[in-house]
Parts: sequence; structure tokens; C-alpha cells
Amino acid sequence: MAPPFPQADDPLAPWDYALPEHLIAATPPAERDGGRLLVVGERLSDRAVVDLPELLDPGDLLVVNDVRVRRARLRAARPSGGAVEVLVLRADGDAGEALLRPARKLRVGERLRAGTGEIEVVEHRGEGRAWVRFTPSLAAIEASAGELPLPPYLGRPAGDDDERRYQTVYAQAGALQASAAPTAGLHLSEPVLAAVRARGVDVVKVTLEVGLGTFRPLTAEMFASGRLHPERYEVPAATWAALHTTRAAGGRIVAVGTTVVRTLESATGPGPGETDILLREGWQPRWVDAMWTNFHLPRSSLLMLVGAFAGRERVLAAYAHAIARGYRFFSYGDACFVPARGAPDPARFGTVAAPRPTD
Repeated sequence: MAPPFPQADDPLAPWDYALPEHLIAATPPAERDGGRLLVVGERLSDRAVVDLPELLDPGDLLVVNDVRVRRARLRAARPSGGAVEVLVLRADGDAGEALLRPARKLRVGERLRAGTGEIEVVEHRGEGRAWVRFTPSLAAIEASAGELPLPPYLGRPAGDDDERRYQTVYAQAGALQASAAPTAGLHLSEPVLAAVRARGVDVVKVTLEVGLGTFRPLTAEMFASGRLHPERYEVPAATWAALHTTRAAGGRIVAVGTTVVRTLESATGPGPGETDILLREGWQPRWVDAMWTNFHLPRSSLLMLVGAFAGRERVLAAYAHAIARGYRFFSYGDACFVPARGAPDPARFGTVAAPRPTD
């Protein structure tokens, strides 16, 4: 079967675009909801983030990712004194998976000093990843040596304002915590959410621990396999029920961010799960009718997801429009509201997962 997406020596080339460096937002807007909004419908419309309630209808359902960003970037040192950066990807108690820099020189069993504790390298897992153990606890090390993990392209360490602005207003500390923010939700202030609810739109939550599956650069091998690094999620029973109620009543399901899209398109019911799906051209949404998202990096799985949702040419034309009009890009940048090209197919509810195009 021929794959329903463009073929080229470089399969990511169709998802490339040129972005002037000055359009990368290094800091958030002065007000959380003070950004611009590009509506990517049949026509492009320049709006503002505070206009979100006007884009929703009574009976719609807004789904957000309530994960909290942990102080995942840990500054550590080898016994020899060499510096090591440890990025916590996921944790189970006081052990977990981390991205180590540099990783190749670190031996299994080596103990790194980090703040008031130690990090032991237990097992190498390739690609710079390792299973590690935290002593006396991960919480203690994060408190003494942890930093919020701002994206490297911001070119600066986290500051005091980031402690508030790199978390959503609805973030909850729980068993799943993230090593990057679900950035689409950073725009949503309490007044905007109150106006959404006043319009007759319910707001429900899922949790996905944002990690490598979201932010690691996409490779040709990952594209060919249709798989990303796995990320864990949790879908509350109330959210699962609200999805069915909204669909039965004819309302739209609006996902705040690509992490919500991947969670909803992977889940087969309420409860915990894990997703590694790469949503690309050929994907037909099961649940999501519209999405609220940021402007994403070139050649990324996130841009590919939005393009698969709304049409690659349509999305890239919207990006060209945004660049020409000086929109701010990436984590602290402006927002998009993107309706799908067609309604989800109700005959496919409850299938095991969103299908991957086959090579």
C-alpha cells in the first residue's frame, strides 16, 4: 500500500520553513492572556488570545493537560569534578529515567553529586538516556539543585518570572510530572477560562507527562516507524464520560495542545496509559474537532501533527502569514486556533489507537 504522505530523500523536508530568529519569543507576554491569536480556518483571521470564548459554542468541551512541570534540570558533578546536566524525563519514586549530558563518559554505578544528594547511574538506555537512582530523594535534589527546564532555544536560564509563567494556571502536582510545559495552555488565564465556562463550555482535564516524545527532534527513522518516545498519561473517568456526552449532544471537542490531542487519540478508556504515536498525514481524528496550539519548530512532530489535522499546505501558509505579520513563535509565543478539515468518524470510537500510516 502506498503511504498517504509525501516521499523524498529527506522525508522531513516538506515540514521545513525559515523563521527569522527575532520572532522566537524569549520571554512570555506581559500578561498571560496578552498574546495574539491566528485562527486557521477556511480564511486566516488575526485575533487575540482573549477572543477564545467567542470561538467556542455552548455545548463544546475544552480539554486541557493539567501536568505540572518539575524542576527537571539538575546540575550535578562527577567525583572528578566534571559537570553533568541531568534532565529528569520520568520518575517512579526515587528512581527514574533521565537524559544525561555528557552520557558516554559516565559509568554504571557512578555517583554524581547534586545539591544535597546523589544521583547514581544504574543502566544506560541509549540516546543519552539512563535509568538513575536519587538519594536521599528526588524531591530533595530538585529543591536544592533543580531548575525549570526552559527550552534550549530560549538561550537563557529560568528566572523568577518563569516559576509562574512556565506553568499553566491549572497545573496539578501528581504522580505524573513533566520535563517541559504543555505550552498551549500557558496562554489561558483564570479570566479567560471563566469566560469560556460562562459561555456554556465545560473544561475537563487529562494529564500527559511531557517528555522526549514531545520535544526531542524528529528523525527520519522515527518518521518511518511512526513512533515517538513513549509518554505516560492519565484520563479521568469524568473526562471520558464528558467526551461521550459532548459527542452525543453534537458539541465540539477542542484540545488545548498537541499533548491533549495525542492523549485523546491514544486512549481507549479512562485510566492510565502510554502513547508513542506520531500523528501525521493520513491520520483521521477520532475525537478532536479543533485544537488550540502554539507555533511549532520546523521539521517537528508537533508541526506535523497540526499539518495532518488541518492540511499541510494550509498550515504552512498560515505560518508564512504569521511570519510576515510578526507573530511570536514557540513556547512563549502566540497561539493558533485550528479547526479540523472534517468531523471525527463516530464509527471509529473506542478503537485501540489512532492508526499509523503504513510504509
